[in-house]
Amino acid sequence: MTTDTLIGPGFSDPVFQSQGAFRALLAALAEPGTRQGVAGGITPPDGLHAATATALLTLADYETPIWLPSVLRDGAAGAWLRFHCGSVLVSEPGDAAFAVIDGATIDPALSAFDAGTDQFPDRSTTIIVQCAALDGGETVTLTGPGIARSRQIAPAGLRPGFWAEVAANNDAYPLGVDLLLSHGDAVLGLPRSTRIGEAL
Repeated sequence: MTTDTLIGPGFSDPVFQSQGAFRALLAALAEPGTRQGVAGGITPPDGLHAATATALLTLADYETPIWLPSVLRDGAAGAWLRFHCGSVLVSEPGDAAFAVIDGATIDPALSAFDAGTDQFPDRSTTIIVQCAALDGGETVTLTGPGIARSRQIAPAGLRPGFWAEVAANNDAYPLGVDLLLSHGDAVLGLPRSTRIGEAL
């Protein structure tokens, strides 16, 4: 397989497209649980949803190591990210600034990633969780900053115990990872400050 077949194009208008995507990603984390379209006008490499690829193209660079499952790291997705972002792809979850996981896969646990430190809680990993869909799954209730009272979401294709992991991550606040749940060209944001409860 040649490099030409592995690496597709990135943004055609990097400034305009990255600014639009950045605003959508900020909105997703500022208003947890709201569906935000992250349309960058790109064709993602195999293994990455369009929103995932656009988010990484917007946020990652040579100073932000990325963790991917080995099948993605060693394939078209890894080559695409190395070329367009200049990022180092790391093999240890705890070394990553950004990570992509399959929501249905058991490993790695959210706790395997960098939760930040007391001095630098903002240096934790941002994890993009690729879902089968952003609705149609188990309903959970969100509360916390950016949510007027409560908000319900029901992403599909998440592993057993996923929401317990998210709740444990919340309990570590202000430490903890931030999550973006991704499918197609849209995301839901779940910052570490958002509390998870059962459906009302």
